[in-house]
Amino acid sequence: MQNILTAVVQGIIEGLTEFLPVSSTGHLILTGELLNFTGDKADTFEIIIQLGAILAVAVIYWRRILSLLGVNTGTTGSMAQEREIPNQAPGRLNLLHVILACLPAMVLGLVLHSFITSYLFSAYTVLVGLVLGGVFMLIGERSQKPVLTDGIDQLTYRQAIYIGLFQCLALWPGFSRSGATIAGGLLSGVSYRAATNFSFLIAIPMMVAASGYELLKSYQTLTSSDAVFFITGFLVAFVVALFAVITFLKLLERFKLAPFAYYRFVLAAVFLVYLVATGN
Repeated sequence: MQNILTAVVQGIIEGLTEFLPVSSTGHLILTGELLNFTGDKADTFEIIIQLGAILAVAVIYWRRILSLLGVNTGTTGSMAQEREIPNQAPGRLNLLHVILACLPAMVLGLVLHSFITSYLFSAYTVLVGLVLGGVFMLIGERSQKPVLTDGIDQLTYRQAIYIGLFQCLALWPGFSRSGATIAGGLLSGVSYRAATNFSFLIAIPMMVAASGYELLKSYQTLTSSDAVFFITGFLVAFVVALFAVITFLKLLERFKLAPFAYYRFVLAAVFLVYLVATGN
């Protein structure tokens, strides 16, 4: 029963936080400490539930994804109702934009993988990432350039590269991939909605690559006795992420990034008090 409860809790955390600018990795590490759920099994479980969250975004953006792959779906929209500028030719966004945005973090992540997993996956480094990521989000919002790209199909290759370079910041656990890419988009002259939609789209290849790489390394830890546990976490993360992504797009129009940044500061402070009080 405890295992199933842990699967549900971690699945909810993953689904809620994977695409919000609050860092899912940071939250999973911190809640793993609280639930005493750490080690190889926990690491593999995190990979599985991340795949559930990825599937949710793929479902939401399925028309756009097929369009990028050259399949004519009649529209490049999504359930998220991304807005485009009138008279803007649809489908201008292509795979090269995605590749340019993903390549920097993929290469740097591969080069620094051993260092990151050895030294940065701890509760204290996550707290640092939460604070730094929150500060960067506030900088991105308050130093936002005039909007040159209001719709995702207006995104230039240069902007895609810039967003990809900012995404490298999220290699630090706790920094937040979506927070880094959305704030980076704002600093590149991209609107909130276009930056968010692009952030979610490039999350799919990034997370598939990262999760696939980690799964190949740790699949030996999977056993038939864990099937229900892993499937439960996967399904919970998928369902929660479906609602979280759509809700976040609506919230972002009203509240922007600042409230999420302040939440990160509060979370870091509260958990730091907990770690000091418990002597961890």
